[in-house]
Amino acid sequence: MSVNDIQEEIIEEFSQFDDWMDKYNLLIDLGKNLPAIDPKHKTRDYLIEGCQSKVWLYPDYDGVNVNFTADSDAIITKGIIALLLRVLSGRAPKEIISSDLYFIDRIGLRQNLSPTRSNGLLAMVRQIKLYAIAIDAKR
Repeated sequence: MSVNDIQEEIIEEFSQFDDWMDKYNLLIDLGKNLPAIDPKHKTRDYLIEGCQSKVWLYPDYDGVNVNFTADSDAIITKGIIALLLRVLSGRAPKEIISSDLYFIDRIGLRQNLSPTRSNGLLAMVRQIKLYAIAIDAKR
């Protein structure tokens, strides 16, 4: 599936709920299903700066695609990173770099986060793209 196909899927899933409490519950469920990050990657090196809660993001480049694993100590934040990885993990670096993550605004995520969580969301997107840029530059 393409990045946009997955974004459309996410928009459809979130559109089933009118109330943001239900959407937060969906985020929590997504976070619970986030594949576990290897404990050896839960270090300062992989901690995302700019997030209120702790978020670890580990990139693994297989020579073609970047696969990410992540974790957070906050349940909503864990759901947010799960959404981002659903869209961007397993993609070529250039595809990650050029992706327009329109689903964030279309589901109302940015508008329904506190300012600190919204800053954290931007920090997560920035870090994913920075890893992709660094990997692409090394190739």
